Amino acid sequence: MRSDLMKSGPTRAPHRSLLKAMGITESEMKRPFVAVVNAQSDYIPGHKHLDEIADCVKAGIRNAGGVPFEFGTIGVCDGLAMNHKGMKYSLCSRELIADSIEIMLTAHPLDAVVFIPNCDKIVPGMLLAACRLNLPCVFVSGGPMMPGQHKGERYGLSEMFEAVGSFAVGKIDEKELTELENAACPTCGSCSGMYTANSMNCLTEAIGLGLPGNGTIPAVMSARRRLAKEAGERAMELLKANIRPSDILTKDAFENALRCEMAMGCSTNSVLHLTAVAYEMGVPVDLELIDEISKTTPQIAKLNPAGKIFITDLDNVGGIPAVMKELSKKNLIHTDCLTVSGTVGDRIKDSKGADGEIIKPIDKPVRPDGGIAVLKGNIAEEGAVVKQGAVAPEMMFHTGPARCFDSEEAASEAILGGKINKGDVVVIRYEGPKGGPGMREMLAPTSALAGMGLDKDVALITDGRFSGATRGAAIGHVSPEAAAGGTIALIKDGDRITVDINNGRLELNVSAQELEERKKTWTAPKKELSGYIKRYASLVTSGAKGAVFEK
Repeated sequence: MRSDLMKSGPTRAPHRSLLKAMGITESEMKRPFVAVVNAQSDYIPGHKHLDEIADCVKAGIRNAGGVPFEFGTIGVCDGLAMNHKGMKYSLCSRELIADSIEIMLTAHPLDAVVFIPNCDKIVPGMLLAACRLNLPCVFVSGGPMMPGQHKGERYGLSEMFEAVGSFAVGKIDEKELTELENAACPTCGSCSGMYTANSMNCLTEAIGLGLPGNGTIPAVMSARRRLAKEAGERAMELLKANIRPSDILTKDAFENALRCEMAMGCSTNSVLHLTAVAYEMGVPVDLELIDEISKTTPQIAKLNPAGKIFITDLDNVGGIPAVMKELSKKNLIHTDCLTVSGTVGDRIKDSKGADGEIIKPIDKPVRPDGGIAVLKGNIAEEGAVVKQGAVAPEMMFHTGPARCFDSEEAASEAILGGKINKGDVVVIRYEGPKGGPGMREMLAPTSALAGMGLDKDVALITDGRFSGATRGAAIGHVSPEAAAGGTIALIKDGDRITVDINNGRLELNVSAQELEERKKTWTAPKKELSGYIKRYASLVTSGAKGAVFEK
């Protein structure tokens, strides 16, 4: 066992004395040591209850004859960090989480791992660590929160952000804004729509590292606690069988996850994270493959923020196994892929597939292609992404004048100040991985436009990111970014921009000669940086590559 490095033989007597100081017995010393990596935090609604999940995981490990050792990780709540400087540190935390786990499990060699994430960057951060360490492991998330209710309508955090825009234009008063605020997040758990957290938890299940139900069982359900116990027991089985992430995270497994992403209209952030995880695992996944999969995968579920269907509804009709079963009817799923609990085929054989309402039949999909589209053109030579499943039909093709802003704050001020007109294309730049730095999510400006009723008239493009809770023609991850001299830096107010989502194009209608002239006088704005964010900016790569650090 790997843990023998610190507990076996006469030379490890000092090490054993330290373990005994923590109450480890002689009989436990002979058993496998299993890490429980817990992202519990009083900062994050999705993580507030993870100590309960960890207790169940540890019970499962003990049930199966192992000895659990728990330690924590940091985490950023994107909702609380939104629309201020704190969001610059959200994506950055992904690499720190992976690094800290690598440090802990190398300095203290344990035999297997159970990862307990729930939100946004914490899930992919742990996935990166799982790839690096390549120890037998299983993921169990904390589960989604229940949707809120107001005046007989269910809603989630995305609508709460949109309410700010509605209030700004007088559609609702302060009393109703407060009523919405009091009801939007009724339980602990990851936010209730198919935002980034739930996207990543669902895709962790689809790729094979989470047990069935990992992405969809609500946080408040006893089934979530039972799943956590099973995860602890399962880690011991994986250790006995010597099944590791490298056995599970094959190219076919990534394709399965991408098929599910397209079928469910997941967050555009999942593109960023899956490419990063694939890079860490050494599996070739790029925007070209993602574009190909998008074009050949029908969207069969339309979840909030694109509609009024929530993750809890998806769970009620069979969750991810049902989605994969339906996709398999057109041979879009590799059913022979290994998971932490049998093959994909084993998982989906007893699923009923589409229910017809939440999950549409594959012959009668929501749309014939995937929920996410990759766009290219002179603005985005390396690519950009849009959640096309949440775009109004009239905005699938749009040409309009550019309104340029060099920060999210400047754009939000203009939007809430009523300075954006129907037909405009809002350009938010210098918010990329290097230029931000940190590639901020920008839910506030997109939600404000939606709340004002402008989501069917105004497009947004950025070298930063948009939240999974975003809807509308919001195009993110524009690469190369402005700080790297990408064309997005050269756009001027009034330039005509064409967004053609159906044909995967994003074009600035300015001649190449004119752009060359503009580039001669362009310089990136200087930002005074210090601490971790300065180191991050010097190391991070393009959003088209997953905003990873080069190996």
